[in-house]
Order: sequence, then C-alpha cells, then structure tokens
Amino acid sequence: MSLVEAAEKADTAFSGIPIIDLKDIANPDPSVKRALANQVRDACINVGFLYVKNHGIPEQAISDALAAMKEYFSLPLETKMELDINKSSNFKGYNAVLSSNNDPESAGDMHEGFEFNREPIDPVEAANEKRLHDGVMAGANVWPRDPPGFREAMLRYYHPVVNLGLALFPLFALALDLPADFFDDKTRHCAALMRALHYPPQTGPVDDRVIGIGAHTDFECFTILWQEPGIQALQILNADKKWIDAPPIPGTLVVNLGDQFARWTNDVFRSTVHRAINRSGMRRYSIPLFFGTDYDVRLEPIPSCVSEDRPVHYEVVTAGEYVKERLKKAYGH
Repeated sequence: MSLVEAAEKADTAFSGIPIIDLKDIANPDPSVKRALANQVRDACINVGFLYVKNHGIPEQAISDALAAMKEYFSLPLETKMELDINKSSNFKGYNAVLSSNNDPESAGDMHEGFEFNREPIDPVEAANEKRLHDGVMAGANVWPRDPPGFREAMLRYYHPVVNLGLALFPLFALALDLPADFFDDKTRHCAALMRALHYPPQTGPVDDRVIGIGAHTDFECFTILWQEPGIQALQILNADKKWIDAPPIPGTLVVNLGDQFARWTNDVFRSTVHRAINRSGMRRYSIPLFFGTDYDVRLEPIPSCVSEDRPVHYEVVTAGEYVKERLKKAYGH
C-alpha cells in the first residue's frame, strides 16, 4: 500500500498510543529493520505519537537530571529571572510561569522552563566550539550559577537523547519508503533544543484559559519526551476531538511528530495536537528534546506523499524560517 493510500485509510480516532520496542534498532538484518519501520509507520500515520522502550538512555542520567531540575526550580524567582529568556536573542535560558503561550485561545502556559541547545560537556570544548549553523538559536547557552552541577547533569542526559534522535531518523526514512540514509545530509548540524520543565499543581475547571501548556503542535521533526512517573498530565487530541491521556509508562519515552515532518510528508505523518494539564496536586517535571533538521534545509514534500487527490498543502520554507516564526509567536519576540 502506498503512503498516500495508507494515509487515506488511517484510523485517526485512536484511543491509545502504541508502544514500540527499540531493542533491535541497531540490528543490521534488513527484514528486522523493515518490521520495526512498519510499526513506526503505522504509529506516525494513525496517531503521530508513540512510546519507545529499550531506548538506551541511562536511568542514572535521568535521575540526576530530575534532581538538578527540582533544585533549580525551587530557587527564588528573582534568582531564576537573572537568565530570563526574554533578555536573550537566541531563546536560551529561563522562562517564567505564564511567559509563553502556545495556544492563542489561552491566557498563558502554567509552567516554567529552562532552555538550552547542544553543547559539549567538557567546558573547555564548549568555550571553543563555534556553532555557525544554528540560525535563530545561534549563540552560546547560558547556565545558572546554582545549583552546582546543574549544567553537567542536564548535558549528561541531553547527549544520549540526541544520539537516540539520530538513530530514529533512519527508521523514519524507512517508514517513508526512503533509503535509510535519506536524512543524513539534512541532520549534520541539526537543531536539538532541550527544555527542562516544571508544572506547578493546578486547580480549577478543565476548560480554564490557563493550563499547563495549551493545545498546540510541535514545530520540529519530532520530540523525545521524558515525563515524571506517576503523574498524568499529557493529553493528545484524536479525530473525534476527544482528549486521550498519554500517561508516563515506566521504562519508556514519548516520541511525537512535529510540523516539519507534517510538511515533509504532506500530512501523511501526523503532527498531533496535544496539551498538558497537571491536576495531580503535585509538582510535575518533564524534559522534551525538540529534534529538527538543519536550519538551511528546505521542507519540501516527499514525492511519494503527493498525489492528484492529495496536492501539496504547504508553502516551501526552510526549517530555520519556520522555527523562527513559531518561536516568535510563542514568546512574543
């Protein structure tokens, strides 16, 4: 079945999110790779979200990052505001509660976060690195003085997740009936922005105009999300306009497609609307990594995703142009 035919027959009124086992992701056997890619393809066409297990991220890296986040977000607001993202020209640093707004119908997002991009863990290497391909993100990260070790803990988690993202691109290519290396020359200097997020407990009606993060789609190719166990907040919207819970499942990460893949695939792969509402009565922490192509790559629909009955939906722009526009809308600068 062609990609266009599969998209036309998609079951987008889903009631759950598939779990995909990555234990064979490095298996060189073409039949094993094809079987795994087929699972990814079905999830991308029908849901736009999937859980992955056996993803290879060390548990110690996750727990260290969580401990550092809890300590950082417990600091006084005035201390965190020293690195206010609105003082930054490259969208790095701290964003306060209600300082971003992902849903135009909302009054602001009920979370705070800290944003950073790729950087070597070794501080000398980091100081000497010249990242000339980061577009709107160009420029050094900023890091808080307190808590001690925050930078190192976050980067020790960051780098394995980036490696996972790079390993997923060949699977996505195979799922699109493309050569496994199709994205190799498009991800040499790929965007990989990470956000450490804290969602305070929230009360009030579900349709309140202020929720954890308003209904939105992500704007990169895909997001790799760790969410704190035991706290339900993430929900995704199906074709019947029903919000489906995406709870934390021990040992898994959430992967969801973003708008860049929707543009690459002419909406054959779904960039699914989602939101987060923390009504657990507890603080919630999560860490998304937003993974995109190089900023100079043109987001042109793949020919196999276009037909007479499915014409091109989007104006062709570069990844950098699209990301810049979306960031301006979210942060107002």
